[in-house]
Amino acid sequence: MEDELEPHDTKAVDVKEEVSSAPEDSSPQQEKSSNNAEEPDVGFSASCLTTAELQQHWRAVKQEFRSVKLLFDIPTTRIIDQKISKYVVYQVVVIRSGSYDCERVAIERRYSDFLHLHQELLLDFSEEMEDIVMPRKKMTGNFSDENIAERRVALRDYLTQLNSLRCVRKSQAFLAFFTHKELKTSYDLLRGGRFSRALEGFQKVLVLQEKLSSHNPTLVVPTLCAILVCQRDLEDFDAAFQTGRRALPTVRRYELRQYQGPLLEALVDLGYSLGMPVAQLQDELTRVQDSPNGQVSEMSLKELVVQEFV
Repeated sequence: MEDELEPHDTKAVDVKEEVSSAPEDSSPQQEKSSNNAEEPDVGFSASCLTTAELQQHWRAVKQEFRSVKLLFDIPTTRIIDQKISKYVVYQVVVIRSGSYDCERVAIERRYSDFLHLHQELLLDFSEEMEDIVMPRKKMTGNFSDENIAERRVALRDYLTQLNSLRCVRKSQAFLAFFTHKELKTSYDLLRGGRFSRALEGFQKVLVLQEKLSSHNPTLVVPTLCAILVCQRDLEDFDAAFQTGRRALPTVRRYELRQYQGPLLEALVDLGYSLGMPVAQLQDELTRVQDSPNGQVSEMSLKELVVQEFV
């Protein structure tokens, strides 16, 4: 079971938008922290940020005390009929409630993927899941329109029930169900130099991760770094620079030393290419490289990224 990460020093969370819903497990301490959100963060230098980035930072501070309510839908299915096998593929969509969700991406999963998720979760949460039943296949007629429609609704409700359990929705297995296949495919494409297709896959995964991992903002950092690498190799330097700036506050906050040096180095190089002022980023990179508080990765960002999912 995953625990929520405790940040180092600062309060920023790098998420994209606010959702109007009640805080989950709120406490007087959280309310006090929220009321004091206007106090400057230690280690988060306002002088290094643009007005837009500061606004994003304060929105993120507020977002930390609001839970993201998710809805699940399986709007369509399709039958794959191959020579040696025949199966149904379900299109799964994750929807953020509380505001209009304009970023909806779909993934496709087989019944066996749902079954694998259920078996994994039972290993860790058998007691918590005693009232949750995995929809079963029928002995006959599994490919009839009626049975497919019935199972589509049952699997949708099953995901909703899983998400209602705090321990399950924060588990690695639950997140992996939605992202693992797409991540593996995208990393394979990146290593093969197929950057455009890899970028599409990573951007799709990022949308899902941001919806599903609000309890642990660090989970999006590897994906953002992979997106930066793809954008840079596609010579979209401005987009790559903006992606890096988006990842940097979380890397700073949680002191992700594995990424801090390579990310700063990439941002400095991109900044030079774009003719942007990078003196402050260069100073920060120098401080990180000279810091006695732990090891700093000597790999480039691309070398760090390509070793994922090996």
